[in-house]
Amino acid sequence: MTSHQAQLRQTGREARCLLDDETRNAASTIIAEGVLASGWFQRAEYVGCYLPAPEEVNTWDVISRAWRMKKRVFAPVCEKNYRLQFREVSPKTDLRCNRHGILEPVGGETVAARMLDVVITPVVAFDRENNRIGMGGGYFDRTFSFLRQRKGWLHPKLIGVAFACQQVATIAPNPWDIRLFSVITEETARSR
Repeated sequence: MTSHQAQLRQTGREARCLLDDETRNAASTIIAEGVLASGWFQRAEYVGCYLPAPEEVNTWDVISRAWRMKKRVFAPVCEKNYRLQFREVSPKTDLRCNRHGILEPVGGETVAARMLDVVITPVVAFDRENNRIGMGGGYFDRTFSFLRQRKGWLHPKLIGVAFACQQVATIAPNPWDIRLFSVITEETARSR
């Protein structure tokens, strides 16, 4: 990671942390509606979706609507090899915080990342080219490295959700970085 990326990560984190709860909640609702209205979400059967930290886009509306639509929802679980597993989460699933303070399901069926149709991904900073900066652990890029070999976006479609204030001018991606299919913010969701 370059110092420029570290600076962009700090900028993105500060921007989302400065949002008050009312603004964050309203924006999260608009973003969720943008996700739910998309054709790729409507067609998905297996949905990967992160469980939100307090300062992130709240994805619980997406998750609960997916359940009502009879979709299967799988949340990421951080493994010791710096990769993600995706474990099924249902309304009755027990959750616990991992060593990074991130909620994870305790039990449930696990599927390979390749089996997911759509993955709703947290974002710290992003640019117009759908380049993403995350928290810096590299889990996302390692887990979805197989997408670098693909010429087209078959699946999963990697969808970043972020607040508009997290957008930066340009991110110079590393060779191992995996670009998102799309990023949905409260501004882009309104314009659809």
